[in-house]
Amino acid sequence: MFTSVILAAGMGTRMKSAMPKVIHKVCGKELVRWVIDASRDAGAEEVVAVIGHKAELVRPVIGESAKTAVQAEQLGTGHAVMQAEEHIKAAKGCVVVLNGDTPLITAETIKKAVEYHTSLGNSATVITAELEDASGYGRIVRGADGAVLRIVEQKDASEEEKKIKEINSGMYVFDSEALAAALGKLTPNNAQGEYYLTDTLEILRSEGRRIGGYTIEDNDEIRGINNRVQLSEAEAIMQRRINERHMLGGVTIIDPSSVFISADAEIGEDTVIASNVTIAGKTRIGCGCTVEMGCRIEDSVIGDGVSVLSSVILKSEIGAGTSVGPFAYVRPGCAVGRNVKVGDFVEIKNVSIDDGTKISHLTYLGDTDIGKNVNFGCGTVTCNYDGKDKFRSEIGDNVFVGCNTNLVSPVKVGDGAYIAAGSTITEDIPEKNLAVARARQVNKKDWKGNKYYSE
Repeated sequence: MFTSVILAAGMGTRMKSAMPKVIHKVCGKELVRWVIDASRDAGAEEVVAVIGHKAELVRPVIGESAKTAVQAEQLGTGHAVMQAEEHIKAAKGCVVVLNGDTPLITAETIKKAVEYHTSLGNSATVITAELEDASGYGRIVRGADGAVLRIVEQKDASEEEKKIKEINSGMYVFDSEALAAALGKLTPNNAQGEYYLTDTLEILRSEGRRIGGYTIEDNDEIRGINNRVQLSEAEAIMQRRINERHMLGGVTIIDPSSVFISADAEIGEDTVIASNVTIAGKTRIGCGCTVEMGCRIEDSVIGDGVSVLSSVILKSEIGAGTSVGPFAYVRPGCAVGRNVKVGDFVEIKNVSIDDGTKISHLTYLGDTDIGKNVNFGCGTVTCNYDGKDKFRSEIGDNVFVGCNTNLVSPVKVGDGAYIAAGSTITEDIPEKNLAVARARQVNKKDWKGNKYYSE
């Protein structure tokens, strides 16, 4: 049982952005949300995010996922933690201090660090890493018993201390009472006039309390994001983790390096993902699906056995056994039934389509409710917008719509109706009627207006 305090108040000037650093995204999720979710998954009883710079932008991102404390003036890491003092004093067990710009930290590492901390009865535990090149980092100096004696910054380190490869990650586990007491003793006695969280370790050590060091297994987890290059590096690492998780769960990904899958996406067993595919948002894809090259699927639900080829599906539902594409565009608000065909160069928007319907090619359907086993010929268009308002049409079961038909909404087509090719339908069609809505053909003999005509 622990409380997590996440430091997310900084400006992040090196990002060169109008947005606070912690709301930039990795794999579709904000940096701070990755840390919050890792804390929750590790078992945090309470999560507190300390926000400051452009707090009005950060707070909506955090939402109900964590409580917030505000650092109105950025006066150092110790000062930031002080803003969560009431939560620290109320904490049961320990307090884990994390950074809102380290999205790669995992729940497993947080959990292990807490277990290590409590098993040794430490008052504080520094989460550390061993780097081949530790330049720029604070070095961890340990005693003979393995306890942390001090953290030496690069500029203050001796030649021997600079050879140390173990570094401070800037993340810690504290006994809650010990941390609360140490925060009350912090002073800004330095050139910057700031309160440093690392000073709490010296305070606790001077009181004879034990400071431990938990060394992580994967150094990528401590990567902080300070610029766009580091953001892209974190994206690549996180995407690899996500893709590997899906592959180990029974999904085939042909070329993982070219596939983007969001953190919140779910994919069933025996689904095959081809190259250059994007699966974004809270998409759910069933079992045994095929998502071919060049697809984008966002915030959608895809049933079992669906085939999608080089198409875009946005905020819609696709029933089991349906095929989509190639080059189809499923716009938001579509509910497509089972065993439907949405073929090449078909665009649908805000439609419901019942089972077994075929829309094979070159068709636009918008704002329409469509029944079972309807067949749409090539070039069908629903004319659902008059320049001011949208109108909705209804097409019953077992309807045949001939090629090059215009349905001028709102119209209702009854079950079993047949619409002749080339018709423009402006009135309702009763069930089982044949509708022909086109002018009778007239051939003008020896038409002089024809530029190809010659005497």
